[in-house]
Amino acid sequence: MRQGGTTEVSAVRAFFGSLLSIVVTLLVIAGLGGVFVVLEPRTPSSDTLVGGTSYSVPTKGPGPYGSGTLGPWQGLIHRISSEDQIRDVLAFDGIFMFGDSIAVQDSTALERLLANRGGDSIAVHDWSGQPASAAVDALQDWSRSYGLPKRIVMAVGTNDIFDPTAFTEQVERAMRIAGPDRTVYWVNVYVSRTKQPPAVRDADLANSAWINQQLQQAAALHSNLRIVDWSEFLNSQPNGPAQYLRDGVHTSEPAGSSARNALIADAIASP
Repeated sequence: MRQGGTTEVSAVRAFFGSLLSIVVTLLVIAGLGGVFVVLEPRTPSSDTLVGGTSYSVPTKGPGPYGSGTLGPWQGLIHRISSEDQIRDVLAFDGIFMFGDSIAVQDSTALERLLANRGGDSIAVHDWSGQPASAAVDALQDWSRSYGLPKRIVMAVGTNDIFDPTAFTEQVERAMRIAGPDRTVYWVNVYVSRTKQPPAVRDADLANSAWINQQLQQAAALHSNLRIVDWSEFLNSQPNGPAQYLRDGVHTSEPAGSSARNALIADAIASP
């Protein structure tokens, strides 16, 4: 009896010992798996806004053209696609977009709209406050680093109301970089900041018209430059643009954002 009992006890101990070893092994593997998850590098998402907490550029004084002087914008909110997304978009001949604060707000919804309409993908370089010169610099950088797709959206010019004289040169730079075989869709501008005095609002409108005139002149010289006429849309509204703008510049939600994105998508879809 003792010998049999000893054998049974030994068997039980062996069983539980093996079970304990299995549990320990599983715990170690699980722990290592957790370490791998933590250490695995994460690709930055284009949906992540980085930078400061503001979309608006600080300005001061009337400036030389009545709208003020463009303040520091490099620390403002921006949204830039990851390198992986840029390369994926290029591989499937999608769309590159370079925009300012309006695009920062609206481009996520534009991505969904383009994907739902025709399956187009888009990579963005949207930075609040950036003038056309900075956006064209980014276009040049992407051209050198990745190449360019056949369709490019330029949603900048709003921050050029502070110095409209520099705008034509930047449009010409963009067209040279894009070359004659790509189509550039340029969203024109409308600015009349509601929190500014009447004289500044008038200057905003006059400088917006100046920007848009230069864009029209450039389109007459470049058959592959298509204007997305945001300004005309706003000016044609029977009750004025207030429904579509929350501050005289940035789009309201959902009316302004939806309308502007639809104009861009319609332009891209047009032959």
